[in-house]
Amino acid sequence: MKKVLQKLFVPDHLEYLTLDENLMIVELSSDVKRFADCPDEVGVGNDVRVGFPELIGTEELLEGVFCGEEKSFELKSIGRFPNDRAPLYLDFYVNLYQDEESQEKKLIVFFEDVTDRMMLEQRLVQSSNETHLLLAALSNSRNYINQIISSMAEALVVTKNSGQIKSVNPAAENLFGYEQEELQGENISILIADRNFLNLIAEEAILGDGELLKDIELVCHTKAGQKIIVEFSCSRIAPDSDSNANTEAGLKDIIYIGRNITERQRTQQRLTAQYAIGRILSEATNFEQALPKILLAICEVLGWTLGEFWIVEETSPNRGGEFNLHRDFLPPSKILKCAEIWSRPSAVSGEFIEFSKSLVFAWDAYLPGHVWATRSSLWVSDVLQEPLFRRKKVAEENNLHTVFSIPVLSNGEVLGVMVFFHREIQQPDQDLLQTMNAIASQIGQFMKRKRAEIALVESEERYRDLFENATDLIQSVGPDGSFIYVNRAWKETLGYSEADLANMSVFEVLDPDCKEQCLEMFQRVISGEQCQRVQAAFRSKTGQRIFVEGSVNCKFVEGKPVATRGIFRDITQRLLAEEALRHEQEQTERLLLNILPEAIADRLKQEHATIAESFAAVTVLFADIVGFTEIASSLSPIALVSLLNQIFSSFDRLTEHYGLEKIKTIGDAYMVVGGLPKRRVNHAEAIAEMALDMQGAIAEFNAQNNLNFNIRIGIHSGPVVAGVIGIKKFIYDLWGDTVNTASRMESHGSPGRIHISDTTHRLLRHKYVFEKRGIIQVKGKGEMRTYFLLARQDIRDLQSIELAKINFKESMVQASQRLIKRIKNKLEQDYFGESR
Repeated sequence: MKKVLQKLFVPDHLEYLTLDENLMIVELSSDVKRFADCPDEVGVGNDVRVGFPELIGTEELLEGVFCGEEKSFELKSIGRFPNDRAPLYLDFYVNLYQDEESQEKKLIVFFEDVTDRMMLEQRLVQSSNETHLLLAALSNSRNYINQIISSMAEALVVTKNSGQIKSVNPAAENLFGYEQEELQGENISILIADRNFLNLIAEEAILGDGELLKDIELVCHTKAGQKIIVEFSCSRIAPDSDSNANTEAGLKDIIYIGRNITERQRTQQRLTAQYAIGRILSEATNFEQALPKILLAICEVLGWTLGEFWIVEETSPNRGGEFNLHRDFLPPSKILKCAEIWSRPSAVSGEFIEFSKSLVFAWDAYLPGHVWATRSSLWVSDVLQEPLFRRKKVAEENNLHTVFSIPVLSNGEVLGVMVFFHREIQQPDQDLLQTMNAIASQIGQFMKRKRAEIALVESEERYRDLFENATDLIQSVGPDGSFIYVNRAWKETLGYSEADLANMSVFEVLDPDCKEQCLEMFQRVISGEQCQRVQAAFRSKTGQRIFVEGSVNCKFVEGKPVATRGIFRDITQRLLAEEALRHEQEQTERLLLNILPEAIADRLKQEHATIAESFAAVTVLFADIVGFTEIASSLSPIALVSLLNQIFSSFDRLTEHYGLEKIKTIGDAYMVVGGLPKRRVNHAEAIAEMALDMQGAIAEFNAQNNLNFNIRIGIHSGPVVAGVIGIKKFIYDLWGDTVNTASRMESHGSPGRIHISDTTHRLLRHKYVFEKRGIIQVKGKGEMRTYFLLARQDIRDLQSIELAKINFKESMVQASQRLIKRIKNKLEQDYFGESR
């Protein structure tokens, strides 16, 4: 080796060996063996192919180098992966070497450690692959998002901070009627008509950073000029280009996502109008009072500029056609006269209103008269194009264009005509006409009913005076159940009008629950029986149940029943008060029984003195959740209380199952006793059964919630004093050394185990399996002999006992491992920002 080194300069980072023509090792460097696959086989006189099997099969190449046919031979990136060391990568370089002294030819093989280079190359390749995968994922994600945006049913509009439109999705193109190329570069005001909203956006008075505007209803315009209402959600986002410069300058894009709610708004408006008219009619005492409110409600809700009501009135017969009261003095026998006009403030001139009020129309004369004659609605998109419109000049002066008119009908008779104007040209809307026809029908029925009521009032004035001021409910009903008369108190109590009752029978007013009983009573009264004390229930118009009490008799003419008469008193409030009192008493009783044992509650209701009683033999159990403070720190208060509620609720069910008495819970501690207030000889056995089931309940709870809650249970038997003391916030509690000792058994116990005193052990030793703990030092009690309750007697054999111990230890180990894992995850989440 020294000889070669003297003749050749070999860099320090290379190792080498020389071979003869038979590939036998002649010389080798000091550290060349670390490159060999079998280091022990590398030595002088050994075949190089044993230590370096990569040369097997290369004999012809090596022979070519030895004979001078080849300049050199090399193998690169050969890997070695020993079990006890890090991977090693090397390159082979084979050259011909001739000894100057002996002129003997040899092959010299250089070995270079290229591990660092190979590891770097691998990391570069891996990084390149990861970059390609990330770019592919980003591309797929972008394509996926573009597909979602293209398939969205909602319109999507993206603008610059200045309001210049950048892009829209196909739904926006369909909604507004523009192509994307037409909108790009235009201001958003081409779509949104609400300038005030756009100004607030531009001034950033609304929609600041991080702010999201939802359900903003804006008036928009389509390419065709149609006005639509779009509900938008708006937010600011970072732009997809020049994001750094724009974000630093506060120039973020604005995204609008909206859906067309025009039809929904129109439907809501029409339903609102119908509801408003129904409410107005139900509250109005006469038509004259309701009329101005009706026109106001329709115009305000549906967005029309002016509304008129033309009423049909009787007059002296003469001529038809349209005329002016100031100019003509021979009106027709029936005319249309303007009864009321409502317009928006400053919408029309006083001249228009005065001129309209001065007009009357005959049957089939001009617009109102034509609607009167045809009994059908009429829509004119632009009255300024109608040469026969009588008020064309004043309509043009007030910029009124669209008008529609609706007849007000009742049983085929036209009672009036409603006319509405709009400043903008509106296309015929059949849905609106259908809604207005329904409203007109309501108004017609109201007018007809009010007229009928007036006639009825006039015809029954004297008869009504006898009963109208009575506070009792008075009714007269025919043999078929139809109403003949009801007094004011009856109508006010039940909410039905005369018009309602005209088409109703008493059987429709009866409550379904007492209908059968009342029908039977009705038949008895018609048969001649007098019912002096009757209780029944009516249903008011609003569906409220009204209870009444009174007398019913029947009037006979020539031996035939003609009417039943009833005088009733409303006892609804009295019955409700009685029911409320009964319900309150039941609630108080349930609440008291939830706080105190039934026997103690009964005594407390009968006597006011302090309740206390001695019990010579009871068994007290304390249970406490292990590590509650640490668990509480990792959970929110609401989640913690919810979990405690689940655990303690399962314990409460066990308490009821074994006939025990729950005393209280304090934080995460649970206290229960057996043997009081009802004495029992097997109190210790019942507590033991519950303790074992509590362990099972905790195990089931952990399995369901993937948690590691554990409890420590302590039990002791002995005498106690139990009772209720104080004058407020009663609680049934225990006192005595037995309670303190049971508490010490719990606090000195072990997690997941049931720790019992020697006293309790003597009561249970023949029925359960125990593990002797021995004598321990108990705080405040000194030395005590204690035991661990393991199981019921059915696993008494030693093998089962040992198996139970092993299972307990394994479960404790597993529980500890799960707890450590949770703590580790929590720490990692707090430090790294995510769970590992």
